[in-house]
Amino acid sequence: MAAVARLLAELSLVVLASGGAARCPAACRCETRPWFSPSSAYAETATVDCNDAGLSALPEGLPSETQVLLLQSNSIGRVDALDRLANITEVDLSQNNISSVGAVRLGSLPLLLSLHLEENRIRELTGGFLASLPNLQELYVDHNRIFSIDPAAFRGLSRLLRLHLNANRLTSVSSRWFQHLPDLEILTLGENPVVRLSDMNFKPLANLRSLVLAKMNLTELPAGALDGLEKLESISFFDNSLGRVPRAALTKVTNLKFLDLNKNPIERIQRGDFVDMMHLKELGVNGMPELVSIDGFALDNLPELTKVEAANNPRLSYIHPTAFHLLPRLETLMLNGNALSALHRRTVASLPGLREVGLQDNPIRCDCVVRWVNMNRTAVRFTEPDSLFCAEPPEYRGRRVREVHFREMAEICLPLISPGSLPDRVAVGAGRSVSLHCRAFGEPEPEIFWVTPSGDRVLPGGASDKYYVHPEGTFDLSDATEEEAGSYTCVAHNLVGADLKVVTVSVDGYVARRSHRPLQVIVTSVRSHSFRVSWDSAGGSVSRLNWSVVSPGDGGGLLTPLAARLPADVKEYHVKRLKASTRYRVCVEVTAAAPDCVDVTTKEAAPPRGRTENWDGLVMASCAALFIVVAVASSVVYTSLYGQIFYRKLTEDDETPLMPSIDSSSSSSSGVKVRAKVIDLPDDSV
Repeated sequence: MAAVARLLAELSLVVLASGGAARCPAACRCETRPWFSPSSAYAETATVDCNDAGLSALPEGLPSETQVLLLQSNSIGRVDALDRLANITEVDLSQNNISSVGAVRLGSLPLLLSLHLEENRIRELTGGFLASLPNLQELYVDHNRIFSIDPAAFRGLSRLLRLHLNANRLTSVSSRWFQHLPDLEILTLGENPVVRLSDMNFKPLANLRSLVLAKMNLTELPAGALDGLEKLESISFFDNSLGRVPRAALTKVTNLKFLDLNKNPIERIQRGDFVDMMHLKELGVNGMPELVSIDGFALDNLPELTKVEAANNPRLSYIHPTAFHLLPRLETLMLNGNALSALHRRTVASLPGLREVGLQDNPIRCDCVVRWVNMNRTAVRFTEPDSLFCAEPPEYRGRRVREVHFREMAEICLPLISPGSLPDRVAVGAGRSVSLHCRAFGEPEPEIFWVTPSGDRVLPGGASDKYYVHPEGTFDLSDATEEEAGSYTCVAHNLVGADLKVVTVSVDGYVARRSHRPLQVIVTSVRSHSFRVSWDSAGGSVSRLNWSVVSPGDGGGLLTPLAARLPADVKEYHVKRLKASTRYRVCVEVTAAAPDCVDVTTKEAAPPRGRTENWDGLVMASCAALFIVVAVASSVVYTSLYGQIFYRKLTEDDETPLMPSIDSSSSSSSGVKVRAKVIDLPDDSV
């Protein structure tokens, strides 16, 4: 390369010394301009600019000292030999009417380094069509109509560094094309309708540094497709149809520094996707329409990674607290424009070198999970902090996250299933498989299980011939039939409470229809202020339970609407805080069956204690005081026994709710509804 630079400098001096001795073609401009060779060597060259001059052939009278000849945007269909231009280093024939490489007869041009033939109508690259250009370093034949390349097309181009074949009509890639290109460093093949790549497609390109495979509609990458590319530093899969990270193929390019996976329908970034990529510096996973989550240890042990861009993914609603592990040099994390409700403090704490985070334009839930943001315990800078707003809870909606003091947020909070992770409905073909991704934030970190339409609970790690639940919450349904059609419920729970989301799965358009057989609703344990309701859901999906008290009279207005949500495996509910001696109508609705209602009247309240009973109580209390010395002496035994009794009371207390009630205005649409209406209200009950 140094020799080429010296030669260019010497030629420039010769040309400059000759001044303007030669005439310039009438339609062109001739002047000395700065120029960079394909290897970035700088020179000032004698340039003849005939761009957009309405030419149908080469202009006559080209100066012999011409080094750069620009003929872009003309109507030239044929090029005769340019042998007399001995100093020529670059020829630009882009955007002309050349339909065959045979029409480009440049002759012997030993100093030609760059040739532009892009945006013509070339259909084939025949054998040895540029063999007379032994020092060519850069060839552009992109945006043509090339459907065929002869195995010997690049014979004689052993010094070629850059080859641009993108935006043609190639349907396959052959390793034989590259056998004459041992020094090639950059190859662009994007925007070709290649059906699939094969193992060892690029094996001859041992010195390749950059490979562009963008917009090729690739759905997968064979494990051996990148064999032989030990020096590859950059690869782009931009805007393909990859459903998952091609991890097996990427293990062959251990020197990779820049990886572009933008605009692929990858659903999850998973553990093991980037194994042994010890030199990776930048990763792009932007604009992915199906990306739901970045799972635990998805980016693990990448010691040179400095930048991750995961922005503008409309369904990305969950990043596991341990998603980024052993990334000591990560400085920039761009997460703007996603569906994230939170970024966990453990995620940030695990990145000692983190300096910049982009989190704007996300529906942030201002609760315990993002409490750390305003605690001033991090050196991380947020890009565009004025565009970081609270979306939930309602009392903070629209406020800037930075304006909500951390003391206004609880230290623990209910789980929240990421709304973007699960759709309401999913269609699958018979015999096919489908994955349902459920992710949840909460503090403490919630656990997830699933409930099938038949009411079976499937825990993480649990499996059958049809179902499997991954540890992070993904539910796999295999070999779907009509029997598997129905509503699947994801339940996320922690010590504070639970959240759930229902997904209706149809198989070949079939959805389990509502049965006309009524439910068998039974009311038991009737007391003055509570009773239990149980039902046989007969395989229906239970996702919502609600009841309401209706005032007496003609109006029948709601007094206290209440609601709770339950998964399908729960078939009993304890209705509490009712009025004594009151008649209720209780209705249960299950999505797969017709509703059923029963009437029940609560018992009378216990009569108030009289004065005698009160006096007896005082006497008994006085007697107990006489034994205070004995009680103190036995305090250790007493404390132990009391603790045991108290714990047993907690575990056996019928008044303890099965699940916290929520407002009946909840947005959940399918499931169980239990409604309690007051029919006869006694006069003394108010």
